[in-house]
Amino acid sequence: MAIYEVRTDSIEPLQPTHFASAGIRERDDLQRLLRDNIAVIGEDLLVIGEEFCDWEDSRRRIDLLAVDAQGNLVVIELKRTDNGGHMELQAIRYAAMVSAMTFDKAVEVFAAHLQRTNQEGDAQDRLLSFLGWEEPDEDSFAQDIRILLVSEGFSKELTTSVMWLNERELDIRCVRLRPYSDGGRVLVDVQQLIPLPEAQEFQVQIREKESRSRESRKKQSVRSETYQRFWAQLLEKAKAKTDLHKSISPGKDNWVAATAGVPGVQFVYVLGRNCPRVELYISTGDKGRNKDIFDSIERHKDKIETACGDTLSWERMDDRVTCRIANQMPTINFQDETTWGKVQDDFVDAMVRFEGALRPVLAGLK
Repeated sequence: MAIYEVRTDSIEPLQPTHFASAGIRERDDLQRLLRDNIAVIGEDLLVIGEEFCDWEDSRRRIDLLAVDAQGNLVVIELKRTDNGGHMELQAIRYAAMVSAMTFDKAVEVFAAHLQRTNQEGDAQDRLLSFLGWEEPDEDSFAQDIRILLVSEGFSKELTTSVMWLNERELDIRCVRLRPYSDGGRVLVDVQQLIPLPEAQEFQVQIREKESRSRESRKKQSVRSETYQRFWAQLLEKAKAKTDLHKSISPGKDNWVAATAGVPGVQFVYVLGRNCPRVELYISTGDKGRNKDIFDSIERHKDKIETACGDTLSWERMDDRVTCRIANQMPTINFQDETTWGKVQDDFVDAMVRFEGALRPVLAGLK
């Protein structure tokens, strides 16, 4: 379909052109512009890498590597040609190559991208904020690899291949950027061709249902049962030293929390990616209130750390609603149950010191 300009006495079609004819280059112009304005192609994405290449014996590079709001990796391939070439085959290779990427590796790639593009901010904090996660979750990260093909046009062979692959549960989308000339300006008509927008919502619902089913199975997995067993042992040991978590039942998550006596404030044991920590988690539901509580406690920082006997992590997290004060402990191999006894003892001792150091300040908040 053509694009028309409405005038006072007529409707005139704009003249179609090509990116090459308009002097728009593929990498230096189109890729750079989309990198900084990724919403143009209709996606809620965070670009974490450009010209990504991190594999041996290959010079192939992913034009843009992104993450979507569900934590999936998105391989974005760009062409300024009117047929797309063989970009679907390239993208499938790239998707396979990044399929084993971990959250930590994504942070490393993103940090390099931020530095290369002169952007400020901590890569991990920005990625967590985009995903809406409090902490990294390897089990939920990059569960699927999506492919986004962006081109001036697509051949019939390419679109036929993509539709066939999508029927076999791949997630490949084709977005057409069709340029038009208008008195020295270049206008672009952006259209998602595959899947058709009308069918996309249904396909997304099916994928979300499948994702929820997988997530439900994970919650019944051995790992969840292992968490529950670990917490049951720890809470039993804790009863001899503190009443803090005496009424708490062991759950299947990687944390166990008990109220600190102030609404919205909790003492928490956390197994963050096998890195144990005890923390005071401040989450009243009111961002301003959370920051006020944190600031009131932080005024006693030196006294608290002296009483605790450890240097604590003071995380005001201005870009988030919640706040946290934590005592980070050494990394453990959670899968090795022979180490659990010492880890649990150290965990409980750390919480006893941590609670004792913070109680006088918390009492003042009441």
